[in-house]
Amino acid sequence: MDLTRRELLFGAAALLVEQWAAGRGLAQPSHSAEDRKVVLVTCGGMRREDTFSSTGLGNIPHLYRDLLPQSLFYTNLHNDGVTSHYNTISSVLTGNWQRVDDWGKTAPASPTLFEYLRKAMGLRQDQAWLISSNKALTSRIGASSVSAFGPRYGANVIFPKQLLINAVVHAASEGRAVHSADRATVAPEIEAVLNSDNYDGLGWSVGGDTSSLDRIALGTMQQAIDDLVRTNAPATGDEFTQLVALEVMRRFTPALMAITFSDMEVAHFGSYSLHLAGISTVDRLVYELWNQLQTMPAYKDKTTLFVLPEFGRDLDGSNTNGFFNHRQGSDSTRITWMMCLGDAIRRAQVLEDPVVQTDICPTIAGLFAVNNLEVGGKPLPGLWL
Repeated sequence: MDLTRRELLFGAAALLVEQWAAGRGLAQPSHSAEDRKVVLVTCGGMRREDTFSSTGLGNIPHLYRDLLPQSLFYTNLHNDGVTSHYNTISSVLTGNWQRVDDWGKTAPASPTLFEYLRKAMGLRQDQAWLISSNKALTSRIGASSVSAFGPRYGANVIFPKQLLINAVVHAASEGRAVHSADRATVAPEIEAVLNSDNYDGLGWSVGGDTSSLDRIALGTMQQAIDDLVRTNAPATGDEFTQLVALEVMRRFTPALMAITFSDMEVAHFGSYSLHLAGISTVDRLVYELWNQLQTMPAYKDKTTLFVLPEFGRDLDGSNTNGFFNHRQGSDSTRITWMMCLGDAIRRAQVLEDPVVQTDICPTIAGLFAVNNLEVGGKPLPGLWL
C-alpha cells in the first residue's frame, strides 16, 4: 500500500469517525439482558495452521498470549454451508445455512439476528450495526427477505471503503486528480459524495428513509473533513473499518455490532506474506478492540465479544491453488475456531466438542433473552444464557 492510498484511507476514515461521533468470576452477571452488548467479529478466511497451531502462533501473538487465557475457546467450529463470504456471514447471522447469491444480490432467506432482536426488544435502528471491509458483501445482508421481518427491522450497514471509492470515482468523473498525498485534497471529493442525491449508495443509513443528510449532519461532517483530513496516521482497510466501528459504538452504544475484517483476503492475489500480514493485523485489531471496550462505560463488564474466521482456506497443493481460495470443501476449509470473551462466559476454558456456525445466532439471541427462534442451530455450551 503506497503513501497515497494510506492517506486516502485515513482521510475517509477520519471523516466517519469524527461524525458518528477483566477477568470474570463464576457468579451469574447481575445486570439484565437489556443491558448487555454483543460484538461479533468475523475475519475472512484463515487456516488453523496459520493461526492456532504450532506453525501459526507467531501470526497471532495477542490472540494467543493475551486473550486466549481469559476466553472461552471453541477449537472445532464447523462451516457446513457455502464457503463464500456472503453466504457464510448470512448463515452466522441467521442461524440457518444460507444458499443465496454469493455476491449479495439477494437478501438472506431467514431473519437475521438484527431483525430478531429489534422486533422482539423494540430496539431502534441505531442499536444494530454491521460494519464491513469485505467487498463481497452488500447492504442486503442487514435484513432478510422474510415478509414478517425485513428492512424495517434491519441493521445499519456501513462499507467504509465505499466512501473513499465513491469519492475517487466522483473526482475522476469531474476530471480532477486525486493522487496527491496532501490529505486536504480529499475533502472536496468526500463533500461531493455527502451532498449527492444517492447518499444511500454508500451502503448505510441512519435515522429514516431520506437519501440525503440533513443540514446539521452535513455541516458536522464537513467540519470533520476540514479538521481531520490533515492528520497523518496511515491505515489499512481493516484499521479503517475498526476506526469507524469504534466511533459508532461511542456515539450510539448499539446492543449488537457485527464487524467483518478482510485484509487477509489479499490471499486471492497470491501473496502468502501479505495474507499473513492481514492475519497479524486482525490479531492486533481484535486485541485493541477488546481493550477499547474496557474503557467505554456502556460496554465495560457488559459486553461479550465473539471472534471467528468465516472459514479456513484450501490445502497447499490442491487444484484450487491452496491458500489462494476457500472452496475445496476439506477440513482445512471447513473447520476453524471461535473465541468468546467477556460478560457471558461462565469461565475461561477450551471446548473441543464440535460446534457449528449456525449455533452463533441462537446463542447471541439467548444472551438478550430472545429465544425459540426458527433456526437450525442450537445455543453454544459454556455461556450464561
